[in-house]
Amino acid sequence: MKFSLLAPPDASLLWLEAHRVLAGPFRAPIQGLPDEAQLLPALSALPAGPTKWVVDDLWTPSLLLRDLTELPKGAEAQEGFLRWRFAQALALESPHFVQALEVEPGTWLASGIQEDFRESILQLGFRLDRTLHGLTPRWLHLYNLLAPSLALPGILLSLSPADSGRYAGTLVAWGRTLCLLRQWSEPLDPEGWMEERIAPSAAFLQRESRTPQQLVIWGATTWPESSMPTRFLDERFALGETR
Repeated sequence: MKFSLLAPPDASLLWLEAHRVLAGPFRAPIQGLPDEAQLLPALSALPAGPTKWVVDDLWTPSLLLRDLTELPKGAEAQEGFLRWRFAQALALESPHFVQALEVEPGTWLASGIQEDFRESILQLGFRLDRTLHGLTPRWLHLYNLLAPSLALPGILLSLSPADSGRYAGTLVAWGRTLCLLRQWSEPLDPEGWMEERIAPSAAFLQRESRTPQQLVIWGATTWPESSMPTRFLDERFALGETR
């Protein structure tokens, strides 16, 4: 199942991760949340018109809000309630712009981004005639690309490199639909991911009769062997150049 949360129409792609920014032929390393001076040459490398941004999971926190069987009446009240639940669940200190989508009855997928950062990229895009038409967390962008071929239950890792071969990032699992979403800002090496994050998640999924049968990885090129067949996603796939 493909989710259109925060998804744009056809537009030029800007790829923003914690360690790099890609935009057409432009590539540059970065460290941490970029400022306008770092983003300006990237946006300028794209043709004028609408842009879609794929943004590092660390800056676009996401979660599944469950057991929401009764929501306030009215769109504004509902949006405010979901935004409050999102901020409460993640203990956010700064205001976030939040969008949510019901993925199955009572379960909502919610993603957010800091309001001040969102406003800065909106204004920069407006000034450069490269307006922001969509902003998608990296894990969701990858999941949507994979969705047409997801015939078997599995796990997707969307990883952000840290130091010494360690990674922070997101673990997503699906059965008939998206069923598990976990994110960690604390980096671990691949062995630590296998032992402390993947194995407990796989055990939980097995108890739920959703035993994962494949492991898909973005952000690493090597990984410890496991009982699941492993697929590595490359840049061409992520940028939509190949499926």
